[in-house]
Amino acid sequence: MTIKITFFKAGYCIHPEAILIQGGRWQTSTFPALFVLIEHPSYGSILFDTGYSDRFFQETRRFPFRLYALTTPVSLQPEDSAASQLQKQGIDPAAVQQIIVSHFHADHIGGLRDFPNARFLCFQSAYEAVKHRHGMGALKAGFLAGLLPADFEQRATWVEDKHLVPLPACYAPFEMGFDLLGDRTLLAVELPGHAIGQLGLLIADACIGTRPPQSYFLIADACWLSRAYQEFITPHPIANLIFSNKQEYLTTLKKIHQLHQHNRDLKIIPTHCPEAWNQLTQNALLESSLNPIEDPAK
Repeated sequence: MTIKITFFKAGYCIHPEAILIQGGRWQTSTFPALFVLIEHPSYGSILFDTGYSDRFFQETRRFPFRLYALTTPVSLQPEDSAASQLQKQGIDPAAVQQIIVSHFHADHIGGLRDFPNARFLCFQSAYEAVKHRHGMGALKAGFLAGLLPADFEQRATWVEDKHLVPLPACYAPFEMGFDLLGDRTLLAVELPGHAIGQLGLLIADACIGTRPPQSYFLIADACWLSRAYQEFITPHPIANLIFSNKQEYLTTLKKIHQLHQHNRDLKIIPTHCPEAWNQLTQNALLESSLNPIEDPAK
């Protein structure tokens, strides 16, 4: 079964590269907040995260959350929100039935409230880790409670309740995944360390545009830059301040590095990597130039 995926960018943040990867540059760089539209032949439109929305600015007006906006400046135009971009694609946000939430940092849940009928798929452990946090505790966890719909719990489906299945050998050293839809097209893999219960998503036989199907691994913030998993480069020690568990982060990064070494055909996509985004964008532009839209007058 082949599904179609499309990558989008819902805003970006500004940060010194050297914090995200040792040996990086200290001047500030821009890091996109990707989200993914997954079009499944049986389950319709599914999202992986939502990126930022205007609510981020509303929720960071007051102390202590103002510190979030000051330390990680965000840029977003209203038309860049996930809901706005999907509408341009002819997809009504009210028609989106499921959103896979990788973890509960603001740059991943910013647009959840724009999808009134969606069910939310996430690890219960991830939600339980943030649901009671307030003030500085919530700030340290990168969690802005106002970004969640008021009925989030009623609309949530816990990944832990899904069927746990063995992964194909090509995904070693990862061995098990949760079958989100029951057809093994979307397999959730826990990637702890950056955040408790962070979810990575393996998508088998996915097409971008008219290109041949291949497999993708959406790794959220298991690392921020592709070079990190390709060369096993850790972030600056300052980054440890925001990790839920430094040792688990290193273990997860090492496993993704090993996966990359053993399976170079698998497309591994971190959420914030400019290089990955540029490559996806260039491929889309190339495909557009090779398959121009026909003039209906001809």
